Amino acid sequence: MLEPSVARDLAARLRDAGYSYDAVAERLGAPGLDGLARNATLPADRVLAGAIDPQGSLIRAFALQQDVPIADLSAALGDLEPLDPILTRRADRVGSAIEIRPYAFTDDHGEHSGWLASDRTPTLDGRLAVPRDDFVLGLSPASVTLAQLTMRNPRGQALDLGSGCGIQSLHLSTHIDQVVATDLNPRACAMTALTAALNGITVDVRQGSLYEPVGDEEFDLIVTNPPYVMAPPDSSRLVYREGSFTADGLVRAVVTGAATHLNPGGALQVLGNWAITADQPWPDRLASWIAPTGCDALVLQRERLDPFEYIEIWLADAGLIGAGEYARRYAEWADYFEQLGVVGVGLGWLTLYNSGNAQPELRFDDWPHQVHGSLGDAFAEFPDAVRAASLPDGQLLGTAFILNEAVTSEALGRPGAADPEHLVFRRTTGFGRAVEVDTGLSAVAGACDGDLPLGVLIDAVADLLDADPAALRADLTPRLRTLIADGYLTAPPVGK
Repeated sequence: MLEPSVARDLAARLRDAGYSYDAVAERLGAPGLDGLARNATLPADRVLAGAIDPQGSLIRAFALQQDVPIADLSAALGDLEPLDPILTRRADRVGSAIEIRPYAFTDDHGEHSGWLASDRTPTLDGRLAVPRDDFVLGLSPASVTLAQLTMRNPRGQALDLGSGCGIQSLHLSTHIDQVVATDLNPRACAMTALTAALNGITVDVRQGSLYEPVGDEEFDLIVTNPPYVMAPPDSSRLVYREGSFTADGLVRAVVTGAATHLNPGGALQVLGNWAITADQPWPDRLASWIAPTGCDALVLQRERLDPFEYIEIWLADAGLIGAGEYARRYAEWADYFEQLGVVGVGLGWLTLYNSGNAQPELRFDDWPHQVHGSLGDAFAEFPDAVRAASLPDGQLLGTAFILNEAVTSEALGRPGAADPEHLVFRRTTGFGRAVEVDTGLSAVAGACDGDLPLGVLIDAVADLLDADPAALRADLTPRLRTLIADGYLTAPPVGK
């Protein structure tokens, strides 16, 4: 859309004029920012109160989708002619043909601030508008969620599969040496390249479907929020959200194709949907995709929708509420799901790990519960936790584990009762898992400080409880494995 040198110059001028996240946030305040997050520009417009200073003009043109006097935008950006590919001119006024939003995020490596380039939101301020077929979505709850799921440990090469506006590539660039971004939509490739240039990062952008643009290359990390919406095959399609596959076939293709593109120790992280049918539990459906890859997997189903809820969400997203074709399109979708035997749609997170295990661990959880903060660490710890929990009994009981510092205990019972009815361990980070424990398991886990092996601790607790040591080992060992697999207990670092 813009030559890289023009984009870099634009970024410098945007920053100098105060069109950065912190400066715009200070100008608009919470009401203006929250309004933009709801696709409402009127709160921000009221805050600006008619101001036409350089920062105000940039906010109006690039965030509020307003035309401003050419002289005012020139005062902020200088010569506008190099920017003509992204501008629209009407007499003595000019506007932006795309959206450039200030964007800031914090990760393990500090705070980052830049911009995201995308198409203008067609339904801003309640407008009834159908997006163009090759529409490129900007910042969305799904893209933010995927960024929060992404493992942050440094890696050599990553693939942003279906890059859209380039938000994942932007995040990946903070901890990845080389980022490759692919998208079937040429317009999305152009937006990704513009986002990269505005932020001064290097991204290898390639156009094409799924893994075709990367040939036989392998990656340490693949992240994707693919176009997973299960629309009828003969319906009008929006490239950013719908593919040409039947039902959840596109997500299946992403999963089954990943194994040959992951380095040893590499991982695939997907935010997607899958079909739920009456004749097969959803974990069995996904296991049939994953098992042939030979990878470990951790899958969390965050939500389940019935077909009608699903249809209503995506017809509204397409701007069809109030349109004359709404009822016809609704019926098309409902008939499609009925023909496929789809009785629900699962929404969630799927991570594959190329761990090289002879017997891969496949874990499927219904997990609609509250989660905490950045989840990258929670996904990153899974392979080591599985490996430690799978140790032979002798080796397991001979290992000194450490109680995770994010574990708290809760005693629940009737007020005034001498003893609690329930004792619960809860993780206050990551997935926020909770497990009920008894006195023996609590005592052993609570004593895990990395000094004494589990077997010694169990024997000591058996002595305190006047219990048979062998019987207590038999009782606690499988439950300790569960605590280890869920990250309540961790093995000390190698060499300690």
